[in-house]
Parts: sequence; C-alpha cells; structure tokens
Amino acid sequence: MITGSPYQGYLYAYPHKTSYRPLDPRPALADVWRDEPKDALFLYVHIPFCEMRCGFCNLFTRANAPAEQVTAYLRQLREQASRVAPQGARFAQAAFGGGTPTYLEAAELDQLFDICTTVLGARLPGIPLSVETSPATATPDRLEVLSAHGTTRVSIGVQSFLDAEAHAAGRPQRRVDVERALGAIRDARVPVLNLDLIYGIDGQTPTSWQLSLEAALAWQPEEIFLYPLYVRPLTGLGRRAVSRDDWDAQRLALYRQGRETLLAAGYRQESMRQFRLPHVRDDGPDYSCQDDGMIGLGCGARSYTRDLHYSFDYAVGVSEVRAVLDDYLSRPSTDFAYAEVGFALDAFEQRRRWLIKSLLRAEGLDPSAYRERFGSAAESDFPQLTTLVDNGLAEPGGLRLTPAGLERSDAIGPWLTSGAVREAMAGYRPR
Repeated sequence: MITGSPYQGYLYAYPHKTSYRPLDPRPALADVWRDEPKDALFLYVHIPFCEMRCGFCNLFTRANAPAEQVTAYLRQLREQASRVAPQGARFAQAAFGGGTPTYLEAAELDQLFDICTTVLGARLPGIPLSVETSPATATPDRLEVLSAHGTTRVSIGVQSFLDAEAHAAGRPQRRVDVERALGAIRDARVPVLNLDLIYGIDGQTPTSWQLSLEAALAWQPEEIFLYPLYVRPLTGLGRRAVSRDDWDAQRLALYRQGRETLLAAGYRQESMRQFRLPHVRDDGPDYSCQDDGMIGLGCGARSYTRDLHYSFDYAVGVSEVRAVLDDYLSRPSTDFAYAEVGFALDAFEQRRRWLIKSLLRAEGLDPSAYRERFGSAAESDFPQLTTLVDNGLAEPGGLRLTPAGLERSDAIGPWLTSGAVREAMAGYRPR
C-alpha cells in the first residue's frame, strides 16, 4: 500500500466518519465528558450551506438553502449549544467550517457569535479563531463582523486562479471575483490569510500551475494549503466518466513543483498540504490535535473525547444531506444531550490515532510525549514503522517522515489505519 498510489485517502481525522455507527444505547453527554479534561477544548461550528457545490466536494453541505432554513438552523444551533458543552468547559481554540460559514449574512454571523459567546461561553475575541470563506461570500460587511469578533484566521478556497481550471474542477468562479475577495480579506486586517490551491485538475499543466502559485504568492498569504484533486463517489466530478492516464505521476510532479516554489518563497512545510510563513504562530486550524477534546456544534460536526468520537449521521449525496439536515432541524432540544453515532477508541486505537496524527506532520512524533501519555514506546507499539524506514519514507526510528514519506502521507495514513477501522469503513454504505 505505501509503495502504490500516493493518493489513497486524506486522513484529516482518525478514525474517519465512515467508520462511525449508531450508538445503542445512546450515551448521555454528561457521562461521556464526566472524567475528561475540559480546560482546553476546541470548539468547531459547522455551517452546512454553500452558494454552490464544487465538483470535487464530498463535505456535508447544501447549496442555495432557502433563507428560512438558515434561520431555522441558527435557532437549532442555539438549542444544541445549550445541551452539548460539559460543565466547566473552557475553549482554547475555535473554528467555523462547513460548508461556507460566510454563506450567512452579516447579521446572521452576529447571531452565530452570540451563540458561541453567550450560550457556550467561548471567549471570542480572546482565543484563536479560524473561519472558512469563499470568493463569492468574502464581502466587506461579513468580514467586518468576523474582524469585530476577533477572528484570527480566514481561509479561502481559491483552487485555481485560472477560470478554465476552476470550471474544470466544478467551480464556476472568475478570477476577478477571487482577487476582489482577497483584497477585502486584506482590508479587514485579519492576522492570518490562508489560501487553498488544488493540483491535478483536468487540463492543468506545470505552466498553468506555476501561474496559480505565483498569483497566490502575490498576496503574501501567511498560509497556503496545496490539495491534490480527488474524485470521490457522489460528487459532481465523480459522476463524470473521465479517463486520467498517469494521474498519480502528474499530481506528484505538480506537488513537488508547488512544494519547491513555496519553500523557495520562504514558507515552512508543516504537513503534506500545509505551508506557513515562519513568523506565523503555531495556533492554526489543526483541530484534530491529539491532546484536545473537541465540542462540535451543528449537524455536520464531529466531537471527540479520548475514547469516543461522535457526530450526527454522515452523508454526501444531495438528497441524503437534505434528509439529515431536515432531521436535525426537527429534533427536540433534549436529543442534543446524547451522542448518537460514533466510534469508541480502545487503548490501542488511542495510541494509533496519536501516531497517525503526529507522523503526518512535518515535525513527526515526539517520543517523550508519547511515552508520558501511554507509558510505552511508539517503536515498540508499532513495529511496522521499520517498513517506512526500509523504504526511505521515514528517518531511523520511524517517528519522522522524510520528504519522500511526507509526499506519500495519503498512502501512509491509510496503511497505518487499524483493521477494525478499515473494516468499518468498508462496510459503510454511502448516503
């Protein structure tokens, strides 16, 4: 697996939601959180609305939701917020994702901040807060609300500065709108601008990729994420019958071109995807951190403690997403006091999660922190790490990936996934 395709799956969290199953009986959140550390939690708020659904998107989101559904969603978020946070919870970081949080109008964003501050007690402003946006919704009035409430990072999915490439990825945008949005974000003086680009789009060449890289660098973003294009089931691109000969080789070559361009421009590589200017504080959006618990708010959000990850039902297909959303909106507030769908992590799955989420970062795994947490050595718990060393993908000891290993993160993550999680993911039936 680790020497096959470099592009097998993005492990942005472990275990993946497709391994979650209904919890029977439903555990009460009061019990789930009773013995958990609660003084440095991560708050994640999911807004499942976008002005369009990109061709590559498999996120839980609905395009062009009617205004009354957005109103109902905010009302239900407030109900859920009153039930989900454990007593004594304190938040150290926060992120609004989706979907596109700035699909909300400025006044609706004010309501969202009010829910987080008055109901959940999050100190906004006062803690690092990342908010996702899009070229069409990064408007001055919305950005003014984000800035007024202390947003420290805005992330915008540009994907490509070439209109033809953006359209090929199922994103009907114009560069003039992208540039307008980037100017508005800079005018709002949010400390960190993150810009997402995608490589491997149909028709993309090294020359056109370089044009997008240089256009991005012209804005001097504090962070840049480089994403390989994936074509997944139930997405717009997934419904097209397109042959992509030598696609792995093309994506790998474009990744290396992007990496070298950003390193030459002074960026520091943090993971396969993330590049950051050296002066930027390390308090970004990595809300799958090993030490933090996370409270998720909204029907597309996950929450996690040390031994239980939980959420609402997962869906990708348009009609199924709408069904889950309608179900969420119809719930009595008492339902939000329970975990419904999830995955229980035993002691070894907790070790594996720590390993995977550390190893896929450029700095690798801290052996002292691992031993302090688990009372054992990672090398002993995971002897298969020697395979990475033998293949030149990790440094001696296997706890830090080489550049060749880092670029194969999307193969190494699935390779390290446990048999139990792999079996559960294989048994998932897409909705």
